[in-house]
Amino acid sequence: MKRITSIIIFFCVLSTTSNAQLRWQNVDSLYQPLPKGIHVYKTTDLIERKANIAYYVSAELKDKSLDFTTQVGNGKRLTPTQYFEQEQQPLIVMNCTFFEFVHNSNQNVVIKDGKMLAYQVHTINGRGKDTFTYRHPFGSAIGISKKRKADVAWLYTDSAETNAFASQTVIDPFKDSVIKHSKKEMLDAGNFKKWKMNAAVGGGPVLLQDAQIAVTNNQELKFTGKAIDDKHPRTSMGYTADGKLILLVIEGRFPGKAEGATLTQEAQMLKDIGCVEALNLDGGGSSCLLINGKQTITPSDKELQRPVPAVFIIKANR
Repeated sequence: MKRITSIIIFFCVLSTTSNAQLRWQNVDSLYQPLPKGIHVYKTTDLIERKANIAYYVSAELKDKSLDFTTQVGNGKRLTPTQYFEQEQQPLIVMNCTFFEFVHNSNQNVVIKDGKMLAYQVHTINGRGKDTFTYRHPFGSAIGISKKRKADVAWLYTDSAETNAFASQTVIDPFKDSVIKHSKKEMLDAGNFKKWKMNAAVGGGPVLLQDAQIAVTNNQELKFTGKAIDDKHPRTSMGYTADGKLILLVIEGRFPGKAEGATLTQEAQMLKDIGCVEALNLDGGGSSCLLINGKQTITPSDKELQRPVPAVFIIKANR
């Protein structure tokens, strides 16, 4: 009887541990100098009994000594360290958008100083028997306005337009035989308004809405079906109700050291940190976060940084 009781207690403790919130340790001292509006945290707590390494940066949006911005490679892909050197050594450099390798082009919006430098992809070609059909998704993005307020939304962008158009509710993609729809046809799919952001980056899917986990994976056509449960290195961004921007990276693809996370596990992390809205960004071998030029997680591409066509940047006015 004692042995059975001990086994029951063991599994109860194990279950409680695997479902508990992660413990985050402040590691500011490893990345100095840091302004008062920036803090860095690390965890190595297991996720569902699997090895885990993750970091996040908390940045005060209202801190006017911090400049939230972006940069693109203008037809080239650069490593985060190359962006760091090119941009006069900013405080934070993090990968962001999805991209294609042939032309090194971003597949999501990038906004810098209120100007769109890259646009959402709204047409996905069909495959196999659906070769002559097309799907039209509305991808998500996170932006910061001139008033230093963050927002996560689903966007329509057009190179002929100065501003992006945003919906605050997710929109299902539609499928037809039309390669490209007009602006009116696209905007008629939802309740869109002009999205005037000073800086923004796109990715997807959205992970949190109204402080609740709501992964819009199938609507954004990112990692549809069972792929939501695949574990990978992850990059994501969100913001809290009290005005903190959160940048999260999760190491992965190192068995026994750092397994990575599913989209749902990533969403749970951001919720526990306190985010009210958040979205996933490009992950896998692209995941990388530099603080004062120092790496946090180890990239999974043979432990080398993958060149990317855009980054999110925080500069400190020293």
